[in-house]
Amino acid sequence: MVSAGQACPCVVADEEWLPYAPASFDLIVSSLSLHWVNDLPGALVQIRRVLKPDGLFIGALFGRATLGELREVLLEAELAECGGAGLRVSPFVDVRDAGSLLQRAGFALPVVDTDTITVSYSSAFDLMRDVRGMGESNAVAERRRSFTRRSTLLRAAAIYADRYADEEHRIPATFQIVTLTGWAPHDSQPRPLRPGSAVHRLSDALGAKELSGGEKAGPGHDH
Repeated sequence: MVSAGQACPCVVADEEWLPYAPASFDLIVSSLSLHWVNDLPGALVQIRRVLKPDGLFIGALFGRATLGELREVLLEAELAECGGAGLRVSPFVDVRDAGSLLQRAGFALPVVDTDTITVSYSSAFDLMRDVRGMGESNAVAERRRSFTRRSTLLRAAAIYADRYADEEHRIPATFQIVTLTGWAPHDSQPRPLRPGSAVHRLSDALGAKELSGGEKAGPGHDH
């Protein structure tokens, strides 16, 4: 606990090498940084390790739909101008895999939510400038090391405007935010019941007639 007037501790650390003892935190929040780690499953395992029992993790990161328009036009322009294409935007997590990653890391009660935010720009060049200013340009080791041709960028901007521009000649840029929520396991948390242990019938709750195995519902029967 930090007293009034006391400076809060500040630690500069790598998400893939957390310098904390096991069960150190009640809450861990990560805001738009985990999409940069090389080993996301390993980073989640470490986050789970430093949480106290029943501790909560909330993390937001960019999802696969992020900058889909930009990736599409850059790929198409580079294929046309260079005869081949390399990675121009860092890869992002797939929403369908996010819940499995939380389970693999040992989190209980995992939940994955998504939000899609669309931002408009006057041109593709303004978007690219903004992405670079955010520090979100490509850092993949296998990226193409040479400078992008001027002709490639001009073609990409033209394709973007032709394909996506609205009535005011502005282009959209999609950002998908994936929010991961998971708890460190604890005995107090709810657990699924053992199969066959139910004490009430589903047919009673639905007000329907229950049929035995192999019996077909005739006319006038509830389905």
